[in-house]
Amino acid sequence: MYAVSLDAPYLDTDADQLCFSLDLTERPALAERVVSLGGLDVRLRLLGASHQVFAGPVRETVACLRGAVRGLPETCTHHLPGWVYDFGATTRRLAPEEFSAEVAQVLGRATAAEHSLCGVFPGSPEAVTAVVVESVGGPYGAKLVWRTWHTYPQNGQIVSTHSRLEAR
Repeated sequence: MYAVSLDAPYLDTDADQLCFSLDLTERPALAERVVSLGGLDVRLRLLGASHQVFAGPVRETVACLRGAVRGLPETCTHHLPGWVYDFGATTRRLAPEEFSAEVAQVLGRATAAEHSLCGVFPGSPEAVTAVVVESVGGPYGAKLVWRTWHTYPQNGQIVSTHSRLEAR
């Protein structure tokens, strides 16, 4: 795992402020890690307002973005030349003890993963953004799968995303 203590204020205030985009350019990153998987360089990027993952033709951004439509899709599929990309997101609100246990599981999963990037924001050890990516076999060769978690200790929310990029 690649974990960092982020030197920036925690900007996300609520999961409802998150937006989803596949066509944004790079945003200023607090931390970045490049890993090679499935023949692709994958850029894992932690922002002051969540994350970006750049893999092949995909530029996934989940962040608080001024002027963008708020909310994350429960599911969406995009067909790109030679690729299929799937995305899904869930938001859960947990009681304080459940929230702490879930954040510990997220940190444990990110720690155990070979290809990950995890950031902890100052002010709370439970204010976390984590990205874990792996390559798995598919009918057309390798495909990439990544998961992200965004935690909001002030209101007990955890946003989880799951993305898949597969060659066609």
